[in-house]
Amino acid sequence: MKDTVHELVERAAAVRPDAVFAQATEGGAAVSFAELRQGCVRTSGWLAGLGVAPGETVSLVMPNGLATLRLLLGAMHGARCVNPVNLLAQPTQMRYVLEHSDCKAVVVAPEWEERVRALLAGIERPITLAVLDPDAAEMPGADGANPAPQPDAPALLMYTSGTTGVPKGVLLTQANLAANARAIATEHALGRADRVLGVLPLYHINAFVVTMLAPLASMGSVALAPRFSAARFWGQALASGCTWLNVVPTMVSYLLEGEGPAATPPLRFCRSASAALPVEHLQAFERRFGIGVIETMGLTETAAPSFSNPLDAARRKSGSVGRASGCEARIVDAALAPVADGVTGEIVIRGPNVTPGYYKNPEATAAAFTPDGWLRSGDLGWRDADGFFFVNGRIKELIIKGGENIAPREIDEALLRHPAVLDAAAVGIPDRHYGQEIMACVVLREGAACAEAELREFCHAQLGRYKTPGVIRFVADLPRGPSGKVQRLKLLP
Repeated sequence: MKDTVHELVERAAAVRPDAVFAQATEGGAAVSFAELRQGCVRTSGWLAGLGVAPGETVSLVMPNGLATLRLLLGAMHGARCVNPVNLLAQPTQMRYVLEHSDCKAVVVAPEWEERVRALLAGIERPITLAVLDPDAAEMPGADGANPAPQPDAPALLMYTSGTTGVPKGVLLTQANLAANARAIATEHALGRADRVLGVLPLYHINAFVVTMLAPLASMGSVALAPRFSAARFWGQALASGCTWLNVVPTMVSYLLEGEGPAATPPLRFCRSASAALPVEHLQAFERRFGIGVIETMGLTETAAPSFSNPLDAARRKSGSVGRASGCEARIVDAALAPVADGVTGEIVIRGPNVTPGYYKNPEATAAAFTPDGWLRSGDLGWRDADGFFFVNGRIKELIIKGGENIAPREIDEALLRHPAVLDAAAVGIPDRHYGQEIMACVVLREGAACAEAELREFCHAQLGRYKTPGVIRFVADLPRGPSGKVQRLKLLP
């Protein structure tokens, strides 16, 4: 039988009513499993009063906070669909999401009220606006009816970043979310004594499923921070009694650049996700902090992770996103036929965590799946004989120079081996001779100096002449989405 988010809440409240589920890193406020369930019932009544009936959608424009977490879970527990809006979205994108989602109400943090009210003024459909403090101690409203949702009922509507067009609304069901929450808990052997430090924003799929739903499924807990702070990170982990971490590669980079902790907390592992973690950064993190890093990968369309390296450090493979986790995966060629191990192609995924499709976008849904039901990830990669997957880059970002396919990540990682380079990203630019030439954007470490000629010579030794960037630009930073992925297409001149 398929599970639901509703059942995850009910089961945890029945088995561990007095245990802490979520604790704020600032101030120490906490929510037990019993209080979570009670808050879910109150949330259902409050949403009904705002005009959001079971089966309808409520949008949130809120940063991390215990009230944000309780509202998200309370809405899903009460058979509503939640639409957490990316706070980094441009106003035009945010307005599009609020209009396209068909939300009946939008709940905002106080500092967002004026801006969101202005966006709603241009939408013809009536939308109720409600204000809620993300750190509110109690959920508003009175107890309401809380019908148990069906497993296939929509529970989450999350929009992609839309860097190459308008955002697409990814629908995930109660069963999709519950299935992957359980898969994550199983993959990492999470137990009731485990606590994760939640520094990623809850409006991103990684935090939503990994740091909120996985601890719910394992009946563990989360220490929820308002935002990521490299200066406060280790102190928060130590003071909150965390046993594992969930980060993205940019956070690893910041932590490596910052001052280390006087004493590293007793952590079981650090989990990296959402974007490729350069091998050099992974190894440097493990050496410096003495904490093993588990590299994983997933999509919004797969309810976060669909690949994970093993918990056992001896079985992990550096540079790999791991094996399929909670689903099936394979590599296909341009004709969508499976290829042999070691051959590069597109990664496709099938399983209980995979989206049924995009909201009000049948064309995109049809294009996203193979005729036999596999989700096309858009990622290029290969699988080894042990079933470990390696990612080369995105199909749309592939550089085709003189007819040869070049994965941008190969260029990135070569540049990152140079001691003066903090960050780097390669992209293809038009070239009248080769079709495309390689351009690399490079961020130097603070106080470091390096000439373009020196970097080109370094790449020549690492990659050979053909793959050495023809153009190198020095930049202050790289454009990234909320998950930490470099938005390469924004690098184009």
